[in-house]
Amino acid sequence: MGVFVFLPLVLPLTAWPIARLAEQHLHPRTATRLLTALAAVMALCSTLCLALVMVVGTAQLPGNPLPDGWSDPEVRAAVPYDEVVGKAAIPALCAVVAASARALWRHRRVRRAAHRALAGLPGTGVAVLPDDVPYAYALPGGRRDRVVVSTALLDCLEPGERRALFAHERAHLADRHHRFLLAVRLAALANPFLRPLRTAVSYTAERWADETAAGTVGDRRTVATAIGKAALVSRGTPVATLAGLAAPGPVPRRVAALLGPAPAVRTWPPVFTSVGLAAWAAAAGTAVSAMSSANAAVTMFLILRTATPL
Repeated sequence: MGVFVFLPLVLPLTAWPIARLAEQHLHPRTATRLLTALAAVMALCSTLCLALVMVVGTAQLPGNPLPDGWSDPEVRAAVPYDEVVGKAAIPALCAVVAASARALWRHRRVRRAAHRALAGLPGTGVAVLPDDVPYAYALPGGRRDRVVVSTALLDCLEPGERRALFAHERAHLADRHHRFLLAVRLAALANPFLRPLRTAVSYTAERWADETAAGTVGDRRTVATAIGKAALVSRGTPVATLAGLAAPGPVPRRVAALLGPAPAVRTWPPVFTSVGLAAWAAAAGTAVSAMSSANAAVTMFLILRTATPL
């Protein structure tokens, strides 16, 4: 395997340019899907290679349940600096698994608690709660997807802005934005180099809903005004993987984008542009990451199979 086993751990750096440029030059729907796919593949590849390195480190520990042949010098020679990186991979992978499990548990706990809180209300698609705290968010799952909004926030908005609010939240539910947000959150936990993609997707998912709401309402300025008002008074959403009109982030940029023309819809950016070159660089980095992790997995399997007595 050689140094190729380490490539997927650092290749997410190739996606940093597209993470920044996609927000500015791609349609939010295209940017969200592209960045999420890149983050998911790179996170899986880096986690796989971390696990392969951990096998070498675990096999060196006394009393481990692995076959004795897995600690042979021929096996350790497959990983450069096996004495150090093999053992360092053990706590690293444990930290990744623990952080991902905690994020999934919190996401599930918050959603369950929110659905339980709405259990006594009519089963409509919108739940208006009498609350002095202004908030609104899209709540997927349960018996049906619902938009949750407080009376305090509705009182701050004009009728047209309320329409924009509901259109925005329904767009989050219809396009399953919570799945994109959860995927990039887990990817960033698996590999810290993917955090810029998580930040970018948090923004582009909101911009995607902004554009959908603008198309539904038919007035981009009304949607921009609703976002600005909600951001000034709202406390946001109960968990980062749920989406809402006033989600934390660069709200002024969202408002400025809505006050300008609608973005062009493209499935892939032109090649000879900054965003096009960045997209191809990220795609190449993802492909190399996938090939490196596959090569490392196959090589390690063959070595361990040879080292394991029948």
